[in-house]
Amino acid sequence: MSFEYVRMLPTPDEIRKQYPLSPELAKLKAERDQEIKDVISGKSNKFLVIIGPCSADNEDSVCDYINRLAKINDKVKDKLVLVPRIYTNKPRTTGEGYKGIVHQPDPKGKEDLLHGLIAMRKMHLRAIAESHLTPADEMLYPENWGYVEDILSYVAIGARSVEDQQHRLTVSGFDVASGMKNPTSGDFAVMLNSVYAAQKPHSFIYRGYEVETPGNPYAHTVLRGAVSKHGVSQANYHYEDLSRLIEMYNERDLINPACIIDSNHNNSNKKYEQQVRIVKEVMHSRKLNHDIHNLVKGVMIESYIEEGCQKISEGIYGKSITDPCLGWEASERLIYDIAEYE
Repeated sequence: MSFEYVRMLPTPDEIRKQYPLSPELAKLKAERDQEIKDVISGKSNKFLVIIGPCSADNEDSVCDYINRLAKINDKVKDKLVLVPRIYTNKPRTTGEGYKGIVHQPDPKGKEDLLHGLIAMRKMHLRAIAESHLTPADEMLYPENWGYVEDILSYVAIGARSVEDQQHRLTVSGFDVASGMKNPTSGDFAVMLNSVYAAQKPHSFIYRGYEVETPGNPYAHTVLRGAVSKHGVSQANYHYEDLSRLIEMYNERDLINPACIIDSNHNNSNKKYEQQVRIVKEVMHSRKLNHDIHNLVKGVMIESYIEEGCQKISEGIYGKSITDPCLGWEASERLIYDIAEYE
């Protein structure tokens, strides 16, 4: 056989039972889930700011960052919904490099998926308990949903996953707002097809079971920029892009038309400092056009304590070991600027 079966991993039920979310925090999460859903559906005029490290590589520095975010949240919560990024799985285009805390609970150590699942769970629980902000994560492996379904308030499906049928069908069973990113090609039709699939009910095989899902009415689009056939980054957050997305939404049988703008990745060509300018342009477009205002429900920002990125071997506290991030001071100013626009 080509697979070596190393060990049987605990089931999601076993992990959740071993590391439970308290009833008080479960109630908080339900309230936060609904608050985010209300933004996506248009029932609330608040604006989503999904912000945090590119990868959640260290529990102490990630929780430090999120606790700082919680203090800002107290000042802007009338206008904004701050959702911390705790991204514990990282897509790797070539399969090489740091794949997130689930694979390597110690970025300098060997892969250890058992202890990675536990480290992921413990970090999420600590962050929620200390900050009272429930997080977002990327669902790189759809079969892992059960390990985090009680602690996430937002899920992102990445550009390399959004065309995959298993991801689309699995999102149709999520009970939280879920953003479907445009593929790396930038094709809006592919992205909207993924939203359509996620919003519909399905029957399929999941973790060895035949399952049925009701459809997720809060599935929506995320614009993250694209890559041309020549490997050149192409932004898609401009006024004209948003107008075109509105037209394409109107051509389809979709509910809760909504879009989040990812200010990094190919929209910034990974020039992290450009996120400030990109977010402000998006906010300006919302002011200029009522339809764009109604479509764009939030932004994604990659941000950490220290700006830029580093090699894993450097070990600088609060600095990204994957994509470069905006530093804390610039991030804090940007959040207040967003609130002023609102």
